[in-house]
Amino acid sequence: MNKTEMDLVKSLYEKPFVNQRLLAEDTGYSLGKVNQSLKELVKDGYLREDFSLTEKAENLIQQQRPRNAIILAAGYGMRMVPINMEMPKGLLQVGGEALIERIIRQLQEVGITDITVVVGFMKESYEYLIDQFGVKLKVNMAYGEKNNLHSLALCFKKLGGTYIVPCDIYCATNPFHREELYSWYMVGQETSKRSTVRINRQGGLAETSDSGNQMIGIAYVTEEDGDTLARNLVVMDEDEEFQNSFWEDAMWKGIPWEAKVCSEEDVFEINTYEQLRSLDDTSESLQTEAMDIIADVFACEMTDINHINVLKKGMTNRSFRFQCKGDTYIMRIPGEGTEKLVNRAQEYQVYQALQGTNICDDVIYMNPDNGYKITRYVENSKNGDPLDWEEVARCVNVLRDFHQRGLQVDHVFDIFREMEFYEALWDGAASVYRDYEQTKAKVYELKEYIDAHHGAYVLSHIDANPDNFLMYQKDGKEEIRLIDWEYAGMQDANVDIAMYIIYAMYEREDAEHFIDIYYPNGCPKETRLLIYCYIAACGLLWSNWCEYKRQLGVEFGEYSLRQYHYAKEYYKVFKEERGKDE
Repeated sequence: MNKTEMDLVKSLYEKPFVNQRLLAEDTGYSLGKVNQSLKELVKDGYLREDFSLTEKAENLIQQQRPRNAIILAAGYGMRMVPINMEMPKGLLQVGGEALIERIIRQLQEVGITDITVVVGFMKESYEYLIDQFGVKLKVNMAYGEKNNLHSLALCFKKLGGTYIVPCDIYCATNPFHREELYSWYMVGQETSKRSTVRINRQGGLAETSDSGNQMIGIAYVTEEDGDTLARNLVVMDEDEEFQNSFWEDAMWKGIPWEAKVCSEEDVFEINTYEQLRSLDDTSESLQTEAMDIIADVFACEMTDINHINVLKKGMTNRSFRFQCKGDTYIMRIPGEGTEKLVNRAQEYQVYQALQGTNICDDVIYMNPDNGYKITRYVENSKNGDPLDWEEVARCVNVLRDFHQRGLQVDHVFDIFREMEFYEALWDGAASVYRDYEQTKAKVYELKEYIDAHHGAYVLSHIDANPDNFLMYQKDGKEEIRLIDWEYAGMQDANVDIAMYIIYAMYEREDAEHFIDIYYPNGCPKETRLLIYCYIAACGLLWSNWCEYKRQLGVEFGEYSLRQYHYAKEYYKVFKEERGKDE
């Protein structure tokens, strides 16, 4: 039985046969195609001569009937800034109803009561669904480092007769049915460069490396195809190559997917603030603290705030770019656990000290209580490249000039105190590194040398990494600004040298070269040994920081490993180099 014949059987199950013309209108096939397919169905024993369903057809429908659903709701919804800082995407309100509640209700309307919601980010926000709708929650603890292929793989045992649904979809009419006879994936009529699927001439789906049909994400997988999809998911989930993959990457091997085409008036994928505003400009979800702040700062209406785009997720914060009254700005929103990591009142004091220096970013607004910040966006800017030594030298000149100004604030950034503080945030958990206590003891051995040899304390950036050097052209000349001063405080300027080295993840040779660039007239041996100590201490400092963020579900991959290794490596470097003088 082909797709056309199955669609006719399904239609005849739902509505008694009247005539071929009405059947053609109901299914969308031509009258000739309908007549040809009806003859084949009668011949194969699925229809009687009067086109009523036979017992064979009835049994097929019962066997293939949908039996469960999996809703994918674990991700951050990064493009949904600024809303995603206050609620997960599944709880966005459209027409006074949360998206995920509407999906659940539509599933239950067609008899689907076995519903699993895969949660991760703000998972507690979904707990009420258990009592209110009788759903099950499946927690994806790796939501911060893996994509939704992993979410679906967690539910591989349930696949078969299953609807797969993303939580950020609004369907004006119910897309689910009591009867399904084949596996399908929903696509739009519009094309998208991000799509990897296209509708072929037979109405099925095919892979494409070029632009394809808009991928909606809703799918149905039959019992038989569900076994195949489950095997694909499990194999790929165990392969690091597919850590950032969508579940659709597992759909092709061994499964003949049909295309279910929807119109843009019927199904809405909500990925951004402006998409939600376009769909429902009265949605309660549009009322966010960040948008309220922007409206107050610029004395504008909400509709004056547009072209909202998420920026790359930072290690500490989330940020988005927006336009207002013809100019472009960046809004910074503190990230997970930031309130424990950053003293916003001290950061505010740093920016006050930097006023008029042309060293930092152009701050329009900053709240010293919660850390929300608006800065002017610089067009055609780039971050420093730690592998371009000419560019590095220009950034070092800016850093050195900043240090030589000798700016002052009231607070000190104490490396060892902060190291202990970050460790305390683990809340009694042991380090993920088996030799942590030995490594920590060795780093503490270096404190004696640091205390005896550190330079004068001046305002230091502390987070002086290549990404925080903003480079751009202004009036035909190069401008370089240092941005992101959250950790800044009084400290030995040599700490910023160490910080740049470990953020750039330099090998020893490059680290030495960087030190030589900062000290063009030669770096005294005593100071070079001091920088080695700082590299080791700061490596462990940020390793402890990464361990805390890891508990919050935020992973930094190689960066966290390298920071820990710097602690061990430069303890040895210090010992070896100092030993040469003894």
